Amino acid sequence: MFTKTQKVIKNIEDDIRGMIDLEQPKNKLKVIVVLPAYNAEKTLRQTVNDIPVNFVDEIILVDDGSCDKTTELAEQLGLIVVRHEKNQGYGANQKTCYETALNRGADIVVMLHPDYQYDPKLIPYFIDFIANDCFDVMLGSRIRSRKEALAGGMPRYKYFFNRLLTIFENMVSGLNLSEWHTGMRAYKRKVLENINFIENSDDFLFDSQILFQIVEKGFRVGEIPVPVRYFPEASSINFWRSLRYGLGTVLVALKFLTKKIKNGK
Repeated sequence: MFTKTQKVIKNIEDDIRGMIDLEQPKNKLKVIVVLPAYNAEKTLRQTVNDIPVNFVDEIILVDDGSCDKTTELAEQLGLIVVRHEKNQGYGANQKTCYETALNRGADIVVMLHPDYQYDPKLIPYFIDFIANDCFDVMLGSRIRSRKEALAGGMPRYKYFFNRLLTIFENMVSGLNLSEWHTGMRAYKRKVLENINFIENSDDFLFDSQILFQIVEKGFRVGEIPVPVRYFPEASSINFWRSLRYGLGTVLVALKFLTKKIKNGK
């Protein structure tokens, strides 16, 4: 299924492995992976099987009112499961993920979409950069090059809007990220404790809002490349929802910019 991206994945892993040595976990910090899930039954087992368990203390899955057997499978796999009886939205799912992880004593929280679009085997690199105090937040960027992104199956319109929005958000925030819209992230505990993520959207705008909150607080944001894997079983929002998300993201960025100008920064 993923033959088009296998070589890309290996190249990315080799590039990062040359930067840091990950033979054994180098920290005593408690690491919790959170999986914000909605109808993830078809891809959940693959995702969990690829998580490097010797680097992770707990895996929490929050099922946002799925219609399939996501909850049942998660329990079979031995995950800590929290279920929303009704679908509340992607942002609301993440809120429950982070609150649950913090309540369980997480020092580092890794957020990973359970749709297998992102490679769980790269989790140790996210952890290492935070554990060694290089960054407070780590993002997995799918935009190492246009060729790789499109070869991995990313629709052209998604690539186009991703690049435009990221350029605009970089200009507004002062960062120089290659992607703002990734579903693989890691946070130091103090980050989640010091931003009010609960006030954010219950929908997809949550991802942009939390990053602007992080920028506002002055936390350090790093990123590493992750391969792109689009396939029929993976979750994805359609064109019109993507367009609505894009417009909402622009408004979030302008709100941040207005506040920044008002405060004279």
